[in-house]
Amino acid sequence: MSNKVRGLGKGLGALMGGVNPADQLRKPVGYINKDFGGNRRGEADITRIPMDMVEANPFQPRMNFDSESLKELAESIKVFGLIQPITVRRTEEGGYQIISGERRFRACRMAGMTTIPAYVREANDQGMLEMALVENIQRQDLDPIETALSYQRLMDECSLTQEQMADRVGKKRATVANTLRLLKLPVKVQHDLKVGLISTGHAKALLGVENAEVQEQFCDLVITQGLSVRELEALVRKAAAGELPPSHTQPIFFDELPDSWSRLKSGLGKYFSNDISVRRSASGKGTMTIRFASDEEVEKFLAALDAAQL
Repeated sequence: MSNKVRGLGKGLGALMGGVNPADQLRKPVGYINKDFGGNRRGEADITRIPMDMVEANPFQPRMNFDSESLKELAESIKVFGLIQPITVRRTEEGGYQIISGERRFRACRMAGMTTIPAYVREANDQGMLEMALVENIQRQDLDPIETALSYQRLMDECSLTQEQMADRVGKKRATVANTLRLLKLPVKVQHDLKVGLISTGHAKALLGVENAEVQEQFCDLVITQGLSVRELEALVRKAAAGELPPSHTQPIFFDELPDSWSRLKSGLGKYFSNDISVRRSASGKGTMTIRFASDEEVEKFLAALDAAQL
């Protein structure tokens, strides 16, 4: 006779008596293996350092930290401690300077911590910059422009070629080159990419336009008309062929029509010998031009409308 487990239908909450036993095991990470002070430690050791002895990284590539995200991380740290220690280097004044982990440092300070677990490394300014940039590129949610700026700084300030930099960040050279090209876009377009008004795909399509003013105008169209990357690419091709309207304020129309628009065009075309021109923008706005060869065509169409009681 088998013993059946009872109570499963009441849910896990009932089985646990309203208390999650796993939570009882979760406590802040202590990192008690090393305390501040004492002998020189190896790079693999974690040391707890007083928060007031740690200063920010002047080479930090990230300029903005989302306040809500920081608050969430601070709350997590209050409950579970800092899971991933920061990395610092010693300064000549006897303090410590952040190499990587400034976001974690800020969240720990927000959480009210007095000490912070850290790896202590020896690094000169160039080595520090390189480690900070590479760590941010690989682990942080940089926007495309921040990533491109980090690539450029890594090349300029550490005297690296694109090939060497690609090796540092674990990317293909072509990927790095394409990301760096984003910095050639006008500032207005870079801003729109940075804040998410356009995608990286849109930005790369705009790189196919040589004129900066036209790039900005097309960027406006993406935002106002909701153009997809594919539609923008078609627009860029038309620009190269000289097929665009004289003013960028006019809607840009595309030949490919949704099924409903195609059926409308086909239905009306039965009553006219000449073609019917239908144009639709990405936002759904459009125009229809009906060309008729005689009054008889118009009468035939009106009779059809009367018969359908439209």
